[in-house]
Order: sequence, then C-alpha cells, then structure tokens
Amino acid sequence: MLTVYGINSCDTCRKARRFLTAQKIEYRFHDVRDDGLDIQMLERWADRIGWEKLLNKKSLTWRKIPEVDRADMTRDRALAAMIDRPTLIKRPVLEAKEFIAVGFSEQRFSVFLEKMR
Repeated sequence: MLTVYGINSCDTCRKARRFLTAQKIEYRFHDVRDDGLDIQMLERWADRIGWEKLLNKKSLTWRKIPEVDRADMTRDRALAAMIDRPTLIKRPVLEAKEFIAVGFSEQRFSVFLEKMR
C-alpha cells in the first residue's frame, strides 16, 4: 500500500493527492503533524534516500533556525530538528515497498507508480 506523508494544508501535498486520485491509485494519507512522526520513520527514510533529501532548506522553518545551527547540520541533528518541526520535511513523502519519493512531480510519480503495477 502506498502511503503519502505530508501536511493537510500543504499545496504540494494536495497536488500529489489529486494526481494520485486522478490516476485511480489507492493510497493512505498520513499527516505528520496530526498523525505524528517518529524517529524510526525518519531513520527509515534517511537510510533509503539520505537525510539531505528529506530536509527542506527552502522552507520558512529552515530560515528561522539560527545560521550557526544550520551551518553544522548533521544527520542526527537534522532528524531531531524534523521531529521537533515537521515542516522541515520536504513534502510529500511517498513510501511503498518498491520505492520512496520526496517532493511532487507528475513525471517522477508516474515512473514510481509504474513500479507498483
């Protein structure tokens, strides 16, 4: 089963969900703020794709972190920051047994979804 991790109010997450619905792809939505986020989830994603891809350095939340803390970011510190501030996660995160994808792109999603068929 495909799971989409994101935030209900996120425009990019809504685009991804509309795309999946239009493609008649069954999925489960997990709101990382409302439904929770745990370190095991983040470690699993980081192991599969790298913590750097998960960290949204374009977010307002990232810009609010003091420069001194951003400069020496490590995997452990990044994952801890994402637990404290879920909006630091690049969204949406699509996870299936066959793949994991971060961010939305119709073209990329189509390629990933082909792996599920």
